Amino acid sequence: MNEQSSCVEMIRTLVAFPTISRDSNLNLIDFVREYLRPYDADFRLTYDDDRRKANLFVSLGPAIEGGMVLSGHTDVVPVQGQVWDSDPFQLVERDGCLFGRGTSDMKSFIAVALHEIPQFVERGLKAPLHLALSYDEEVGCIGVGRLLSDLKSTGLKPAGCIVGEPTLMKPVIAHKGKRSYRARVTGLAAHSAYAPHGVNALEAAAEVVAYLKRMARRHRDEGPYDRGFDVSYTTIHTGVLHSGVALNIVPHECSFDFEFRYLPQDDPDQLIKELNDYIVNILEPEMRAVYKEAGFDIQLLSQIPALDNRSHTPIVALAQTHSGESGTGKVSYGTEGSQFQSAGIPTVVCGPGSIQQAHRPNEFISLDQINHSQRFLQSLMGSLCER
Repeated sequence: MNEQSSCVEMIRTLVAFPTISRDSNLNLIDFVREYLRPYDADFRLTYDDDRRKANLFVSLGPAIEGGMVLSGHTDVVPVQGQVWDSDPFQLVERDGCLFGRGTSDMKSFIAVALHEIPQFVERGLKAPLHLALSYDEEVGCIGVGRLLSDLKSTGLKPAGCIVGEPTLMKPVIAHKGKRSYRARVTGLAAHSAYAPHGVNALEAAAEVVAYLKRMARRHRDEGPYDRGFDVSYTTIHTGVLHSGVALNIVPHECSFDFEFRYLPQDDPDQLIKELNDYIVNILEPEMRAVYKEAGFDIQLLSQIPALDNRSHTPIVALAQTHSGESGTGKVSYGTEGSQFQSAGIPTVVCGPGSIQQAHRPNEFISLDQINHSQRFLQSLMGSLCER
């Protein structure tokens, strides 16, 4: 079996683990531990509260400061409601591409790293190589926080981190931050013929959703802008809404989820303050004039800080050198990179595949991108290995 074929088999193995965020990733984590056990690897596990999911931090080579972290998330987004031409969890190779859930986002990067680790070890690591695998990235980069807290307790200080999210192997120096929220609206049920005697929670929610849309349009039309991003302004989005039992009943409750994906120079605290001011000053007085217990409760679901790296830093130069890409980019999606950066570990995002293929039916990655990623890591060996 040639080198590319064996790497594809590793991708096939990882894709076959159905690690949708709501489900456990422990089978994949156990596989990685058994695969790396012969290479004198040190393993650190951190679990979620239910111990159904785990982060894995692997260290190879000398136990000294410095070295490099290769970081990736193990979870993938759901496939329900999507029409696929093949089983999403069975890798299909066709027309120079690999199809399957997670091929682009981002099991291929993890697979390439696993495939190349034996060669790192064989060439003699003079600096540590770390592999960070996290859970629940797709629902707000939740797991990596525990991984980083545990890493801090060890005193390990890696020199840098490469997050292998899909960037077409172009070094990415910045990404937007994200705040996601859930709003719960309390109203008062009534017969729809006497709607003024009730408080319609659904309509109150709809007014807030409409206000969020007006905020989104203002940022689209007035900025601020950063033209380095593929979407150059802060975006605001409502994605889920639940309410109502029957048309002839005024809904007494409603919930909806919304998010801000903000530029590094935008202040997310001001965004949520603007919304809260609208709710408190405009909507709730009218609702409470009918029913004093009516109102809104908004809870933070998750947050990902923005990544804002300078283009001329050692970690960016390293990614440019080994990727062969002289430019840099900025992206609108979030990664765990900002949390590594906040933990004092210089970070760049650089991985195979296109984000345009992520989260879609028939997700795929090209074999050219796999090859590019392999060349990247093989070049990195020259920086970390004796020979």
